[in-house]
Amino acid sequence: MDWASIFIHDTTWVFAIEILIRVVVMFTLIISFLRFTGKRGVRQLSIFELTIILSLGSIAGDPMFTEDLPIIQAVLIMSTVIVLYRVCTWAMMRFNPVENLLEGKSLYIVEDGVLVMDKVKKGKMSHDEFFAEMRQQGVEHLGQVRTGLLEADGNFSILLYQPEKTRYGMPLFPKEYQAVEQIEAGTSYACMHCGHVDHITDQNQLCERCENSSKNWAKALNCEIVR
Repeated sequence: MDWASIFIHDTTWVFAIEILIRVVVMFTLIISFLRFTGKRGVRQLSIFELTIILSLGSIAGDPMFTEDLPIIQAVLIMSTVIVLYRVCTWAMMRFNPVENLLEGKSLYIVEDGVLVMDKVKKGKMSHDEFFAEMRQQGVEHLGQVRTGLLEADGNFSILLYQPEKTRYGMPLFPKEYQAVEQIEAGTSYACMHCGHVDHITDQNQLCERCENSSKNWAKALNCEIVR
């Protein structure tokens, strides 16, 4: 095996220095564009802005090491992308349909302590992903949550009930989120599919809210949130 060919091939010292210059220039242009967008983190990027960033990566990558691609071409392309970004931003500020198309809509995932199943499906996130987001904000069960909103940028915002208004809700931690095998009289149970709370008589009873065919119920909790 020719290790010299693998690692060096026909690279000359002159071209190596040229690569360093190209990388510095393109890196500076990318940083300048990111600062231009005003975003401080990846989680703040919408689908539209993430598309722009991925496009920039493709635009900037090749001129860093391709000898026959002049930097001026990448500069022209990136400048055009910046102009298009500004035009789209202006259009989003003026016209809601354009904003909804490029940025996406916020979805109400939780309302009054239960999951809004049609919005959950639109959000294309699993129960575990929603649960993880709420657990990270200190939520133990859905009965503590008045409203849960999946933002267009992927963040999860929640409004909580006042402690004295906490209701019974579906548990969010794995140990409590388990299907019961025996029903206790006078105990509240939560549908493990939609979070609806009911006094059931049989663990195979259908949920009257979502009619979930899995017929799984977990023991509902009503403890207040700890801050």
